[in-house]
Amino acid sequence: MKKTGAWLTRYALEQIGVTHTFGIPGFHNTAIYTELQRSDTITPSLVTHEASAAFMADAISRTTRSIGTLLIIPGAGVTHAASGIGEAFLGGIPMLVIAGGIDYQTNHRFQRQDIDHRALLTPITKATYLVEHLSDIVPTIFEAYRTAIEGEPGPVFVEIPVNLQTLSIDNGSLPVFDGHRITPPLDMAAIELAAERLAKAEHPGLLIGWGAREASESIQALATHLNAPVATTLQGLSVFPARHPLHTGMGFGPAAVPAAQHAFANCDCLLAIATRFSEIPTGNYGLSMPETLIHVDINPAVFNANYPAELTLLGDAADVVAALTEAIKKHVPTSPPDNTLSTKIATDKRIYLADWQKQSSKRVNPARFFTALRQHMPDDALVACDDGNHMFLAAELLPIHHPGGFICPGDFNAMGYGVPAANALKMAHPQSTVIGLVGDAAMMMTGMEALTASKYQLGVIYCLFNDGEVSGEIRQLPGQGTQMIKLGEADWVSFAHAVGCEYVAIEDNGDIESALETAFSLAMENRPVMIDILIDYSRQSAFSEGIRATRPKHFAYPSKAKMFARALKEKIIG
Repeated sequence: MKKTGAWLTRYALEQIGVTHTFGIPGFHNTAIYTELQRSDTITPSLVTHEASAAFMADAISRTTRSIGTLLIIPGAGVTHAASGIGEAFLGGIPMLVIAGGIDYQTNHRFQRQDIDHRALLTPITKATYLVEHLSDIVPTIFEAYRTAIEGEPGPVFVEIPVNLQTLSIDNGSLPVFDGHRITPPLDMAAIELAAERLAKAEHPGLLIGWGAREASESIQALATHLNAPVATTLQGLSVFPARHPLHTGMGFGPAAVPAAQHAFANCDCLLAIATRFSEIPTGNYGLSMPETLIHVDINPAVFNANYPAELTLLGDAADVVAALTEAIKKHVPTSPPDNTLSTKIATDKRIYLADWQKQSSKRVNPARFFTALRQHMPDDALVACDDGNHMFLAAELLPIHHPGGFICPGDFNAMGYGVPAANALKMAHPQSTVIGLVGDAAMMMTGMEALTASKYQLGVIYCLFNDGEVSGEIRQLPGQGTQMIKLGEADWVSFAHAVGCEYVAIEDNGDIESALETAFSLAMENRPVMIDILIDYSRQSAFSEGIRATRPKHFAYPSKAKMFARALKEKIIG
């Protein structure tokens, strides 16, 4: 029986386990959309902008077994999606980007949306593919999928020309996807040596990144066995549950909270799992490495890039941690727990939170808000956080207990992530409580995607941190107070109602509890809710304070001198 290129595309996507696609139909991909609407296993979702589609696909990949998939038009569809594709690329998130393409069989030039998509996307994808023959559609998608998920994951791009989508071919015997994943073999000798180093260390510590999320339980067992403190990267916040007594927080250097700084002060052997030691996780490269660094990662290119390691262990985090734990048990016998460290960590956390909650102003105290939000959230709630001040405050003040329960932008730092990512979380996990943490500037970028939540009746709660500024990192640099950071005044009540959201306001600390009760009640009725929080940003997070101190050290002396002179001028004359 003959099948069209669009049918073959649908078949391939079903074979690799795609559950959702995101995008906007147009001339170059409507045939594929028609086929997907006939699928029993794939749900195509219409969005308001392709950047949002990419952020939604990112969220699917991070929190499900399926790969997040875009189905977009060429030209502007590709360029609009590029921000989300770049986020996935630097974040190590698998993503399948499928775009229609021009008719390459015609002799006509200057077709609409005719640009070199593969050249455009090569720097932000693991691979790009152009399908030239009908018979290549299925194997190309299979190959693209494998490329996306194996090694360090990342986005891939497949262009399927419009003329191939409606042509038919006798499909004959179609290939069936073999889901077996190939991982690199483990170096057992190196693992044994790493176990010896950790066993001999007086104060071992662990730093955990997002790539270790499948190894969460094993890492918890390993940390407990070693009685070692555990810090995470920003993206890895939810890999290690915050209620574990050895959890210290994000990072452990000058840009970390006191619990982490104190717990790692005497660390003499660091086991770093699935982190590249990039700018954010290191607090702008402000970490001081202990005497021994053991680095675990699936990508050999990250080894010794910023910090030299005594030992490097190549492999999937889950495989390496399992093998390493067994090896360590030979050297470190099980012993009665020593609660000295965990008690100190708990005390430092309690003091830090209490100090935050003392802050008083006419606006909303971030610590009081996040504490109340945590009390309303079930343990398995899912949080999608946008870039901004609130992201680092959430990292320090909102404990996450569920593995994979917190996702946010990483090294690419793309604003606009939060609203669409929260929508995708609710689509993929309809029974879960889903919270979006969004700054007002980010809401102005992709807030129209709340209309998608209204259309699909998604009971998402968007927490809008309203300070009227594009602030964040701008204020973390000396002498940057006069930058163009003031936003135009938005009528968020009218905006919420225009996109089909319920609206709740929190103007001061006294409003927090009743507003959250109302918002959670409305969300239970499958209605999206916007909570407008007049947030107090007068105090910086520990992370922001830390990098404010470390960042200028990386500038050349003339630049540093000018920066501090400008800061002094602003302080004196305003």
